Amino acid sequence: MKDKNISVAVIRRLPKYHRYLKEMLDNDIKRISSKELSKMIGFTASQIRQDLNNFGGFGQQGYGYNVEDLYNEIGKILGLTRNYNVVIVGAGNLGQALANYSSFDKLGFKLKAMFDVNPKLIGLKINNVEVHDMDKFEDFVKANDIEIVYICTSRDGAQDVADKIQKTPIKAIWNFAPIDLKIKSDVIVENIHLIDNLLTVSYFLKGRME
Repeated sequence: MKDKNISVAVIRRLPKYHRYLKEMLDNDIKRISSKELSKMIGFTASQIRQDLNNFGGFGQQGYGYNVEDLYNEIGKILGLTRNYNVVIVGAGNLGQALANYSSFDKLGFKLKAMFDVNPKLIGLKINNVEVHDMDKFEDFVKANDIEIVYICTSRDGAQDVADKIQKTPIKAIWNFAPIDLKIKSDVIVENIHLIDNLLTVSYFLKGRME
């Protein structure tokens, strides 16, 4: 990597490159130019070259990019050369949907357990993963080298979960609860506010309908 001070905007574009390159591999595409990639992804060719140049020279003038090599290199940049142990807190509809999404496992995010406070859910198995009582959360996390927690609880319960997480070796939170968590430690937090995203859709739709 040429520069560690990569902008967040560039980092957030990398998964899209990775996804499209995987589709190209599946379609037996061997190489692609930044111009061709631009037409597929929607970023300008200049933007693509600038983004990738942050991490080194992957392309060759007159040849373009080797699709497999670029896919693998972006995978390394995104940390996909190893597996991550994951748990889900909140075994309701959203938590169960995430547990059933097979692509996470294929990328190396290995779901080890689910947790909930609802006695009706405790003991159930979702996609062969057991739902445990939340009282066992801290001990399980410490005993199983859990690194990432997906929070799928209600707004009211999410901060309590975050407080428990800060007492464990957890390194990252993927938060689906509609609240911005207060984290005092160096735990990485990625908030997914579904309502915010839906209201953005509403804004653009309103503009088209006026």
